[in-house]
Amino acid sequence: MHRGVATFTLDHGTCPKWLFERMVKLGREMIYVLIAEHGPDEFIKRIGDPAWFQSLGTVLAFDWNASGLTTILTASLKESIRGIEKDIGVFICGGKGKTSLKTPDQIKYWASRLSLPNTSAQNLVYNSKMSAKVDSSLIQDGYQLYHHAFFFSKNGAWAVVQQGMNKESKTARRYHWSSMNAKDLIEEPHSGIISASILKKPVLNLTAKKSASNRTLAVELINSNYNTVMKDVELLRKHSSHLSQSISFKKNNEQLSLLNLEDTEFKVHPIIAEDFSRSKYLEKILWLVCEKKPKTYEDFIRMEGVGPKTVRALSLISEVIYGAEASYKDPARYSFAHGGKDATPYPVDRATYDKNIELLSNAVKKTRLSQCEKNRMLHPLVSSQLPYSAFFP
Repeated sequence: MHRGVATFTLDHGTCPKWLFERMVKLGREMIYVLIAEHGPDEFIKRIGDPAWFQSLGTVLAFDWNASGLTTILTASLKESIRGIEKDIGVFICGGKGKTSLKTPDQIKYWASRLSLPNTSAQNLVYNSKMSAKVDSSLIQDGYQLYHHAFFFSKNGAWAVVQQGMNKESKTARRYHWSSMNAKDLIEEPHSGIISASILKKPVLNLTAKKSASNRTLAVELINSNYNTVMKDVELLRKHSSHLSQSISFKKNNEQLSLLNLEDTEFKVHPIIAEDFSRSKYLEKILWLVCEKKPKTYEDFIRMEGVGPKTVRALSLISEVIYGAEASYKDPARYSFAHGGKDATPYPVDRATYDKNIELLSNAVKKTRLSQCEKNRMLHPLVSSQLPYSAFFP
């Protein structure tokens, strides 16, 4: 599964009506050509590429480095295909804010219009919900999701573009998912990542391979019994006020030592006191989870009521008491789709880079737009500044 993350500064204000209308007009022409040339599935696959998505927004005249590119580009594309969805075989559901909550209903609506099997519709809805659950609960990076858009084709290919906001740093981060070669919804979800910065503070990343044992142990815990889990919760509650020091205690007649929680091996200690404070809601969710006994970590995550705090609580028990480490490395890193001009993390992949530019350029040239409009759209692609500003924000 190819996915990625991009980080941008937050926008203020609204998109001018004239600009949005222009983006709708240009977007419609681009979509017609791209789908005619490459088919609906390839278009969906491209949407799942964060660099290509960013470039498309730049070509359609929106600011390349602004958070508004995600919401406005998605909205303009959705408006561009309104009324012709069945003809081109592409469907866009959800959007920003409250509109994102309508995603499942919109998927079901189009599935009904297309006479898709009920199982296919359910799978599309499931993938939409799981992508949001994973990026809000398993990757706890401080970004609260406020935009979720689900793209799919009549053939069943799908992509997710969702964005989160960090009010403290005044930045937004975009998460991409694509169904092409999808194997897993939990482990290593970010294979193509674009980010302007890396968070210096610890980020609980339970999608990392390093967190595999932590996830496995969490499932084992909730499949034991509620009393066992609560004994571990109480144990951490008892010692949460002393977590700035090394702590030793006995469990099952064995002397265990907690890590020195100020060193680099365990960086999540500032939130432990909060996580293990008396919480009837947390205890209720843990009881429900233990009663249902999910077989896999994915089954656990998909359960109603399971959120960041429940996930974090079980992760901390698994690590602190049983030694199953989790990853605290921010999954957003300096990793560009085509490499970087300073060879970080690797030299620019000129072949792929040029292919993407050529694809967009050819699409512009084949639209029914006036030559003036075509030149205006082609300018950022041929200018010396676009390659690194639009593809590598």
